[in-house]
Amino acid sequence: MENQAISREGIHKGKLKIYIGMSAGVGKTYRMLQEAHNLLRNQVNLKVAYVETHNRTETHALLDGLQLIPRRMVFYKGKQLEELDVQAVLLMHPEVVIVDELAHTNIPGSRNEKRWQDVLEILEAGIDVISAINIQHIESINDEVRQITGVDVQERVPDKLLQIADEVVNIDLTADELITRLKEGKIYDSQKIHQALQNFFQPEKILQLRELALKEVAGQVERKVDYEVTARDKPWRHERFLACISSNHGIAQNIIRKTARLASYYNSNWYVLYVQTPRESTERIPLAAQRHLINNFKNATQLGGEVVQLKEGNIAKAIMQMVEEKKITTVCIGKPHLKLWQIILKTSVFNQLLRTLSKNEVDLIILS
Repeated sequence: MENQAISREGIHKGKLKIYIGMSAGVGKTYRMLQEAHNLLRNQVNLKVAYVETHNRTETHALLDGLQLIPRRMVFYKGKQLEELDVQAVLLMHPEVVIVDELAHTNIPGSRNEKRWQDVLEILEAGIDVISAINIQHIESINDEVRQITGVDVQERVPDKLLQIADEVVNIDLTADELITRLKEGKIYDSQKIHQALQNFFQPEKILQLRELALKEVAGQVERKVDYEVTARDKPWRHERFLACISSNHGIAQNIIRKTARLASYYNSNWYVLYVQTPRESTERIPLAAQRHLINNFKNATQLGGEVVQLKEGNIAKAIMQMVEEKKITTVCIGKPHLKLWQIILKTSVFNQLLRTLSKNEVDLIILS
């Protein structure tokens, strides 16, 4: 199941509940374990497959009375490490399983590359999953998080995972409450507190991350209402998005993320189009650019998009072909520089593209 994509049409028999927080230490794992005890009191067959308490006394105490599924022991680079044992979960087949650290990257050679892929496999087996994630690990807002924190978060989860979740719950604290918890030693060891206060745990950064978390959960609820409630009472135009990318890694990555976010908002199918012109043949573009291109394709697939590659000398013609074949409603492109705009607007084929988009009532979004 490595590099598994998430499909809207995929049938997930188990139910997924995700706790989201603005940062470490807000209490996501604590709330998951509280819920586990409540479910046990109601005679639900629940097991804990993976929980990371980070040696927080109050959280660790909640493990008492819960049945833990032993972790899989793995030797990697001379160290013994622990991973979620997916096979054990499937064999025991509880009604509900707790799986923490949703954005975790598994050790190379594991059953799946990412833990969220492990969760999908468990859901497919008909087991309900309760999991947790920090807001900075959501793929499409990676750029915003980097602007706020100055950190490029490497472990990320596709937005589609939140979209298929039956419940998304925000665990919220004020900035003052979170910093107080940090100073009291309830988040990190004492030697890490000063560094955390100088970097991530600054009030202005916490406030911005808190806003992102609140917006994300509110957006998920709004989308659910629009798709499941409002759509029953009024005609619904089924959106289909097309992200047009080149081999330029940074721009392509941005277009993919923003298009994925739009598609997630509208609960829609979306596609990525890469047109290999003669100038971008494999003989002409550097190996580094080719590797970035492959990574962008992989990223788009994991975000739930379908990648289409066409060999065509004229990009506008290729876009027109995709618009008609896939019944695209919105085309997303990167912002060309001024000189390129002057060339484009003088091109008859591009004008033909604009007429095609207009005729088919297709929106064109130029992403910054």
